[in-house]
Order: sequence, then structure tokens, then C-alpha cells
Amino acid sequence: MKKVLFTLLGLLCLPAIHAQSIQGAWTTTQSDSNGIEIEHVLIFAGDYFSEGIFEKYTGKFLGTKGGGFKSNDDALDLHYEYSTTDPESVGTTDSVAFKINGEALELGEWTWKRLDDGTPGDLHGAWLISGRKRDGEIVKRDTSGPRKTMKILSGTRFQWIAYNTETKQFMGTGGGTYTTLDGKYTENIGFFSRDDSRVGASLQFDYELQDGDWHHSGLSSKGDTIYEVWSLRNP
Repeated sequence: MKKVLFTLLGLLCLPAIHAQSIQGAWTTTQSDSNGIEIEHVLIFAGDYFSEGIFEKYTGKFLGTKGGGFKSNDDALDLHYEYSTTDPESVGTTDSVAFKINGEALELGEWTWKRLDDGTPGDLHGAWLISGRKRDGEIVKRDTSGPRKTMKILSGTRFQWIAYNTETKQFMGTGGGTYTTLDGKYTENIGFFSRDDSRVGASLQFDYELQDGDWHHSGLSSKGDTIYEVWSLRNP
């Protein structure tokens, strides 16, 4: 009887535990000195995070930062792999107090509103590009080096980032919302560091999970044919 009771109590606690997970996407807004509303979208996926900063109504890109994280009691240890707002922080770790109250995340001095909890996206996670198809053959790419292209996805939000942890160089980023349905992966661009005119565009790709890798094919934002392979990051 006691064993059954403990099992039932454990099941009853599952929704509460899940609701307190930091995994997924969060947003907060603030106004700059000109009254322009600035949106911050923060994605936590696996052991990694990324924050995209842009004008809410135009999508004009303003900055990004991210890397790995660990939960430590009531603080998050954020290890920066890239930062356009403070490049010298790359390679350092910052400990920030956090607390989750229902659908709100208190992180440092800011309060964030939950956008999703990592569902329903099939591709929730932090991925590194690990291969491309050329002349019909998949050419593998080493993901252990300092130069990386990462794509991090919550249940409904995505961001890709190209950067170099050794030189602290940032090469580009873009992000927005996405859906996965019937083998089709669709990105809706909310910000793009290289070309603000792409904001509002939608791109659809074929996708398939093969042996844990994400196979991604279609046309790039420039109209070029692509076939990419992405692998989940290990801690």
C-alpha cells in the first residue's frame, strides 16, 4: 500500500516538476531611450542557451549572447561561447540568481515570460552542423573545433549562430519561430543579423531524423540548394 501511495504522489508531482523546468523559450521587453520596444528571446535547450535581442516591431538585430549553462541551487552558471554585447566575456562564466514562478522566470534583475516549455517541436535541442551533402555524398565536419555553427531550438523558437570560441569572433545569427509538420520544417524569420530585409520571410525545408542526426534539405535564404546534417551537442 505504501509503495502504491508513493507512486501516486510521484505522478501527481510530475506536472509541477515539469512546469518548473527552465527548458524552452522565454521573452521580455524593454524600451530604449527613444521609446523603441526591444525584445529579448532566451532559449534553453539541453545544457545550452542563447539570447537574441532585436527591435520588437521591425526585427532589427541588436545583439546576441549564449553558450552553456548549469543549474546550481538558486543560480545559473552561464558560460559564454559568444557575445556581441561583450566579446571579452567569451570564455568566462557568470553566476546569475534565478527563480521560476509559474510561467515567469526571474533571472537577475529581469523577469521573463514563458513562450514554450520545449514542446511541441520534434527538434528541441542544441545542434551543431556536422555534415553537408556534396556531389551526392555526405561530407562530415568536425564539431570539436573552436569554429562552430549552432542551431538552438525550443518547442516553437529557433536561433542559429556562427562563431569562434578561440578568436571570440561572431559571424552571424538569425532566429524566429518554427514548426515541424509531416516532414516539413518551416522557419519564420524574426531577426537576421546579415540582412534585416529578410525579416518576415518564411522558409520551408524537408527534415528527417536519422540515427539521432537531423537531416535538413531545401533552399537557403539566398535560393541555393542545401543539404545539411546537424548533430545534438553533448555537454
